[in-house]
Amino acid sequence: MTAIPEAVHEVEVKYRVGNEAALLAALAAHGVVLSDAVSQDDQAYAPSAWRYGMSKIGVPFARLRTQDGRHLFTVKRPVDNEMACLEYETVVADRGQMHAALVTLGFTPTVRIVKRRRTGRWGEVSLCLDAVEGLGAFVEAEALIGTEESGRAAQERLDGLVRSLGVPVARTTDTYDSLLRSAAAAG
Repeated sequence: MTAIPEAVHEVEVKYRVGNEAALLAALAAHGVVLSDAVSQDDQAYAPSAWRYGMSKIGVPFARLRTQDGRHLFTVKRPVDNEMACLEYETVVADRGQMHAALVTLGFTPTVRIVKRRRTGRWGEVSLCLDAVEGLGAFVEAEALIGTEESGRAAQERLDGLVRSLGVPVARTTDTYDSLLRSAAAAG
């Protein structure tokens, strides 16, 4: 029997960006260089029995992402909250076949997320500046932690780092799929 690889415990904090130029200037002042923007086309999936409004803690969610002609399959299972997850990810050859496999396994497509992403590093922290269709600009700070460390404690550390930039941002604890779903319901 093949051993299951250890999951990555990914922790992130996310913010709506009020002034993108001010954010870019503050990051540059801290030596953060962002990549050129890449397009990401994500399809989110949830177990068929799960509905928005139910807890996400302990529930596996899947994503198919296409970026630069490459397809990534990701499964995230929230541990401490929606943005502190165990994560598994791999490249897949055929997005259509993977979609069919997910549906066969009992997952339902939920929301499509299309964005332009720029990435950078600030020490051990990964940063993403996203322009999400239908939502606007966001910045995410991400860290990988050991399973013995608290996701919430790591999020507070990340929050302090982002707030130290001194630019107008508004923290959100919702994932892009939840934000898009709420925007569609309000629209």
